[in-house]
Amino acid sequence: MTTGETDLTPVRLRRARSAIAAVFCAHGAVTGSFATRIPWIQEHAGLGAGSLGLALAFPALGAALAMPLAGRINHRFGARTALRGLLALWTLSLALPSLAPDLAALCCALFVYGATSGMADVAMNALGVETEDRLGRSIMSSLHGMWSVGALIGSAAGTVAAHTGTDARPHHLIAALLLTTAGLFAVRGVLDPRGDAEAEAPPHFTLPPKSALLIGVVGFCAVFAEGAGLDWSAVYLRDVLHTDAGLAAASTTAFALTMAVARLVGDRVVDRFGPVRTVRAGGLLATAGGLSVVVVRQPAGALAGFALIGLGIAVVVPLAFAAAARSGPAPAQAIAGVATITYTSGLIAPSAIGAVADATSLVVSFGLVTLLAFALVAGAAVLRRRPAGGEGGGPANRDEPAAIRP
Repeated sequence: MTTGETDLTPVRLRRARSAIAAVFCAHGAVTGSFATRIPWIQEHAGLGAGSLGLALAFPALGAALAMPLAGRINHRFGARTALRGLLALWTLSLALPSLAPDLAALCCALFVYGATSGMADVAMNALGVETEDRLGRSIMSSLHGMWSVGALIGSAAGTVAAHTGTDARPHHLIAALLLTTAGLFAVRGVLDPRGDAEAEAPPHFTLPPKSALLIGVVGFCAVFAEGAGLDWSAVYLRDVLHTDAGLAAASTTAFALTMAVARLVGDRVVDRFGPVRTVRAGGLLATAGGLSVVVVRQPAGALAGFALIGLGIAVVVPLAFAAAARSGPAPAQAIAGVATITYTSGLIAPSAIGAVADATSLVVSFGLVTLLAFALVAGAAVLRRRPAGGEGGGPANRDEPAAIRP
């Protein structure tokens, strides 16, 4: 049960919602800024494809190891102060990878980059769920949509910088300072809930709580499909369907855009139908998309299929974080557990798809993605709304459309 800021006016709540949305946007902008300069970083550090692949595993490793610490930090400093510090560390870490002169330095930089990303991710999602509970309506999907908007903004700026031949070191330093300033300004407006002062502090490091495991499995399936779609859709069109590079790239764009748009409008769907029915329907859409990719074997069918996969899985991770936060008395710890599982999925998905493709074919790989998409239909029930902290009451505690809640 949280205390603090109990007398919240509707205007204050709307401002808090806008503030946490801006935080999500700033977090996403860091990712977009980094991703577009990976070729520059690779050339600067003198890395081959294999060495770069090794280095790019370190952000997920750092995140997976550091995220369980976020609950302790939240308890020690309070939600708003913890988010302020962790978000600043994350935005400033953007400057590190481009400074790395070799593989060892880049691995260390990316480990820090991933660790700060993961801890800030846990802190902002915990506050997002708190804000959602205070508002009494779904906002987590649109918050993750704002993350996607931030990633698009960061990648657009990075694309311009790369096109003009700008050195990534000043680009990332300037971007880091701007995003840190914007993030700190945004954090001033977020809620500042306080946990029970007499509650026992969470351990410094712990495995994901049992309450988060099944929720994490659902998130795992969605993130696996997301990683496969983002990293392998263009390769699928090029190698399996023999399209040109432009059309192949369009598949990734279709996938990313449908995810972003679905997240921005997903809260209305969740409020109308509830998280369980929404995820079941999404799982069916993603399964239909996977079947279109695997069976149709035409560019138009593949493009439509990847778009449907993106549409179907878009709201799963936001709903998984929300369900985790309400699954027990320690929201940040449960979110960290689910985030650890989903980050692991994001880490293994690209290589798993490649391994299956090497042993069989990319068609079989996306058959696996289709099966995992269908698993969302079966696993959706674990996302059923429960009282925050395991207690009763509250308008968002049932998996019912908002219009018929008492």
